Amino acid sequence: MVRWRTEVTSGSATLSDPGASRGAGRYPPPSAVTPTNVLPDDEDQLLDAVDAMTPEELDSLPYGIIQLDAQGRILKYNAVESRLASLPQEQQIGKQFFTEVAPCTKVQAFHGRFREGVIREALDVSFHFHFAFKQKPRDVTVRLFYSRRTRSVWVLVSDREGRPILDA
Repeated sequence: MVRWRTEVTSGSATLSDPGASRGAGRYPPPSAVTPTNVLPDDEDQLLDAVDAMTPEELDSLPYGIIQLDAQGRILKYNAVESRLASLPQEQQIGKQFFTEVAPCTKVQAFHGRFREGVIREALDVSFHFHFAFKQKPRDVTVRLFYSRRTRSVWVLVSDREGRPILDA
């Protein structure tokens, strides 16, 4: 799995071994993490920070990022995902992701995992997926992550190998 590394420029925040398990004190507060200091080595760090990011900060990330409420309604939809799907970014907010925006995801491998994670209020899974977009079909790696802070699910889309998307 792709790991992220975070550089924290304030002298007070430090990170332990990136291979260590999640735990108290391992991550700086979300306010210490910005797109300029999130580097592609610690995906967990990014997912801990996205709840506090502004739409502009989400747009600056080199990944497709979507925030869904417990019913699958889109709360946030970043610019990279908009380009990947060839859909106007601002028009996706409030739509049902699994039926109106990406009906190809209404399968057990995606929607089923989403539903189970929402019920359990715990979800952190990565898998390969084929987005059958009309203009640009694409094989990607999807990570679904449940945020207890916002009671929502984040969808992080990277290239097939789990790297940033550079051609969106």
